[in-house]
Amino acid sequence: LKDLKASSFEDIIAMVALYRPGPMQFIDSFIRRKHGEEPITYLHPGLENALKSTYGILIYQEQFMQISKEWCGFTGGQADTLRKAVGKKKVALMNKVKPEFIKGAQEVGGATEEQAETFWNQLLEFANYCFNKSHAACYGLVAYWTAYLKAHYPDAFMAALMTSDMRWTDRLAIEIAECKRIGIKVLGPDINQSYADFGIVGGEKTIRFGLAAIKSMGKALIEEIVIPERDKNGPFKSVCDFASRVDNTKFNKKSWESAIKTGAFDRFASRTDLLFNLEDIQAYGGKVQKDRASGQTDLFGLMGDAGAVPEPEIKPSPSKVSEKEQLLWERDLMGLYLSAHPLDKYDLYFEENTHPFSVVSAENDGKQVIVGGIITGIRTILTKSNTKMAFVKIESKTSETEFIVFPALYEQEGSKLAVDNIIKVTGRVNARDKDGNITSEVKIIADSFSIVSDEKLENYQSTGARLDDPKEAPKKEFRRKKTASVPENIAARLSGNQKSDDKNIEKKESNTEKSDEKAGKTDSKSTKPENEKGTTSISATTNTSNATKTSAATNTSNATKTSATTSEEPVRRIITPPADPRSQRLYVLIEDPEDTAKLTRIRKLCDDNPGFQEIILVLKDESGKKPMRMPFKIDASSELIDPLKALVGDSSVVLK
Repeated sequence: LKDLKASSFEDIIAMVALYRPGPMQFIDSFIRRKHGEEPITYLHPGLENALKSTYGILIYQEQFMQISKEWCGFTGGQADTLRKAVGKKKVALMNKVKPEFIKGAQEVGGATEEQAETFWNQLLEFANYCFNKSHAACYGLVAYWTAYLKAHYPDAFMAALMTSDMRWTDRLAIEIAECKRIGIKVLGPDINQSYADFGIVGGEKTIRFGLAAIKSMGKALIEEIVIPERDKNGPFKSVCDFASRVDNTKFNKKSWESAIKTGAFDRFASRTDLLFNLEDIQAYGGKVQKDRASGQTDLFGLMGDAGAVPEPEIKPSPSKVSEKEQLLWERDLMGLYLSAHPLDKYDLYFEENTHPFSVVSAENDGKQVIVGGIITGIRTILTKSNTKMAFVKIESKTSETEFIVFPALYEQEGSKLAVDNIIKVTGRVNARDKDGNITSEVKIIADSFSIVSDEKLENYQSTGARLDDPKEAPKKEFRRKKTASVPENIAARLSGNQKSDDKNIEKKESNTEKSDEKAGKTDSKSTKPENEKGTTSISATTNTSNATKTSAATNTSNATKTSATTSEEPVRRIITPPADPRSQRLYVLIEDPEDTAKLTRIRKLCDDNPGFQEIILVLKDESGKKPMRMPFKIDASSELIDPLKALVGDSSVVLK
């Protein structure tokens, strides 16, 4: 946005639509064209009217609808059909509309067939990220409003934002860090200053934590009992004064403990001492309220209610709670650390020896990263080979991520994994699902990890250096277990690795390591592959090779993991959202699974026709037919089906 220097609301709308994984590649060009640093070009003059406002770059659904009407002569109904086809990625419908589009562009728009085909191909790519302009305008308007409020009323804006995110502690942690960055203090809860929501105190630049954000301190309790009493009779003078004035049947022991442990009564005594004396404090409050209700305090009216029952003395606790335990109280009851953070003393070490958690993103898929933080959760599972692996959550001061520990590493280092341990992890970013598609669920596949002990921290000498940006992870060789359900060599041949041979495969498989790394690509709730009944899913058996990105040619070597060898001709991976589950699948019968030349030809045809539909090879052998889903998707059009029929026979290719 700073580089854009938006001069109109249209610029903001465009940036909202562009700032997403698909169209992000066009942001730099959009900015350069706006500032006259790059020429604005159009594939055909007939496109200028629709694309002029976005400097010749196709951004919105409305734009290609306008183009289809002005350039191709489509009616409004036809344009809407095209919108549905592109917006919902309906491949069959797009293929149906294509001839009309190409013909209209030539007859109405005066384009050549080549120009029409070129624009149509751009439209297919556009299907991956198309955005409705009206939606972008709504988001842009909200962004404009909130940016204005944050710029001119930062403390009020941040207080309101934290109130709206009160139950999402991961968001709160980010927002509190942002407050610190822009010079706003966020103080812990205080019984005399806090309200139910987050609020500004002491004028400006200071926000108090909302009492309703604490567990066992519901909003109704605060707004209907605590705040009205404070507003009516003034601030509470002591913890006993609070106990005598606030209804003890509503403000129960759980509420007391939560308020004390989070520091709401810190102005009166230490948390340890208050917890030690809590029973006496509650008993005092209950006695005063009972006497008041029965009218006994009337005799002491001239002296005040407190004259009826003496306040208990707050005795020092024989044992003190450590700062670390108090911080754990805060995390358990408020969802985050507020008064301090266990990682405070590790700031310098992690700044110099790890990457920020922001590198754990889809853009860095396959790259090696080093991150550090505190372990907040560990979930172990048993793989099919009855070995343990773990999913470990770690947090920095402002965010969290998860890393996966496969059985081999877990067996060696699993004893180091414990909640609240401070850890440094080296591993590979994995943003792919079992089919090799980029997803929003990003994890780290751990290669190694170590505990950052107090001793290591004390002996650490600052270097003043920072880590370089993440780089491609070293290539690793992964192999699958030999299974009867998937014929040998089949996927290796489909991957284009023509140097493989049966003996080489058998030798490698005989030395294979336990293939439990496939569990990293399964759903974290289950270790079973998500296969259709009777179908062997290649990617589910070996899907962690997606995370390693050993080479472009290995996207089908997930089927066998026979080799990490790169094919001479890179295999294109189709990075698109999964196909509509209702879409058709292409089934191809393979009479001879040992026919390497034919399998290689099939793979080449699939590479030339990427799309959104699944292809399933039906392998025929002595025991019958075995279906095998391929880990890539194709466009099941005549351009693929006709050559396949010519290759394997008409009856061996079925779309259903």
